[in-house]
Amino acid sequence: MSDENDWLGRVVYFACWEAIRKWEGVGLSSHTAPSVPSYLTVFCFCMFPNVDLSLLRFISAELTRGYFLEHNEAKYTERRERVYTCMRIPKELEKLMFFGIFLCLDAFLYIFTLLPLRVFLAMFRFITLPCYGLRDRRLLQPAQVCDMLKGVILVICYFMMHYVDYSMMYHLIRGQSVIKLYIIYNMLEVADRLFSSFGQDILDALYWTATEPKERKRAHIGVIPHFFMAVLYVFLHAILIMVQATTLNVAFNSHNKSLLTIMMSNNFVEIKGSVFKKFEKNNLFQMSNSDIKERFTNYVLLLIVCLRNMEQFSWNPDHLWVLFPDVCMVVASEIAVDIVKHAFITKFNDITADVYSEYRASLAFDLVSSRQKNAYTDYSDSVSRRMGFIPLPLAVLLIRVVTSSIKVQGVLAYLCVVLFYCGLISLKVLNSIVLLGKSCQYVKEAKMEEKLFNPVPTATPGKSAGKPQSMFKSTHGISTDENRSTSVTNQPVHQKDNTPSLLVTSNSDQFLTTPDGEEKDISQDSSELKHRSSKKDLLEIDRFTICGNRID
Repeated sequence: MSDENDWLGRVVYFACWEAIRKWEGVGLSSHTAPSVPSYLTVFCFCMFPNVDLSLLRFISAELTRGYFLEHNEAKYTERRERVYTCMRIPKELEKLMFFGIFLCLDAFLYIFTLLPLRVFLAMFRFITLPCYGLRDRRLLQPAQVCDMLKGVILVICYFMMHYVDYSMMYHLIRGQSVIKLYIIYNMLEVADRLFSSFGQDILDALYWTATEPKERKRAHIGVIPHFFMAVLYVFLHAILIMVQATTLNVAFNSHNKSLLTIMMSNNFVEIKGSVFKKFEKNNLFQMSNSDIKERFTNYVLLLIVCLRNMEQFSWNPDHLWVLFPDVCMVVASEIAVDIVKHAFITKFNDITADVYSEYRASLAFDLVSSRQKNAYTDYSDSVSRRMGFIPLPLAVLLIRVVTSSIKVQGVLAYLCVVLFYCGLISLKVLNSIVLLGKSCQYVKEAKMEEKLFNPVPTATPGKSAGKPQSMFKSTHGISTDENRSTSVTNQPVHQKDNTPSLLVTSNSDQFLTTPDGEEKDISQDSSELKHRSSKKDLLEIDRFTICGNRID
């Protein structure tokens, strides 16, 4: 019986073997043993005799197929580089943010430290001018006029802010529902951006109207409407920031912290509105400047909130530790949102992480160029135009909060105020020195020294444009070597009236920031300037930053 079973098994085996060879196209002369997939095919055929043979082959192929990633090496290498870029974004972004925040701090400290001293020097010059005689047609230099206007606006708005009751505003906002406060806070953010975008234009119009050469004395009357417009703007913007700070203070003092959570979630909504849009390098530079300004403003708002809360608790240090977790939560959410937003924007638009070093060099270029002889603006105004950060309204509000929260009584208290003021001046000077040194280093690394020492002249309105650079050199009597030896800390020199009306524009309006070798040299000829691409340079992007609009 066992012999019959063995013989029957051999017949079935060889029959299956013959069927397998026919299916696989193997010749009858082949005596090789069937493979494992062939056994699997026979098994599937025996178990499912009514199934089509193509399905069995498909199942067999799916279980045994293979592939090689090196067949598309370029694609996978690019994907790996994208991952590495996303991992580098937090470091490079925070370097830019760190440098930009200290630039904003430098412009902000200028309002409290050097501006009062410059105003005092301008007033001293104006008072003592008859003793020395009129050696110049100008009573004050243009920079001194601008400083006087800033000081007067600051003082007037400070006294106007005394008529705004902070306590009444706090209880009025606290009585609203959470949804209303969320909507109010979003509206305040939009209004702040609109105010900042238009406010610097108002201040620039005032400065130019007050300092432009005038033939008749009656023309100076035009300064008055511009001055009142500037005072109104600074006052309204200061009230707007006060409402923002009050809303944030209400969120901190709410019992269940629901409003604070909703306000923090508003930052994540920003990711949805920006990540899935097409960005170029210039647009990303705008967003980076806006994020720097927003982060510094939030730090000042958190300082105001802490001051108001500490005043309510009689400056008890224990309450500061109660506020500390909420402050850290707000700052951490802001940093996380910025990192995620920039990481995905660079990923979707194929932008490398090295672009942030170019942005840092562009900001450093503004600081270095503002120290040259042909500087046309103060650095604080340059930061305002570039980032949309206007320090005057924020300074007015901070002075109002500090003076109302801290009472100065007695000689010792005034001595502490004087020491604190000296400390602020020391901090400002130290910060400026470090920033100037770092800026020179970044400009040198980006190979932008030539753009500092070789400015391109442009003709004033009514004059013929496109004059060669040699005419500019011979007219002003300044050679390239002399320009190279000029220190960046020298003061601007006013040109005499008999010189041709060639206006040396800012270096930030003429040159690219990108130091890579891909950029071709652009000729100075006027015919080629007409055919230049319409894309804006990084150094040409200014106060439109905060609006988030593309500059085309």
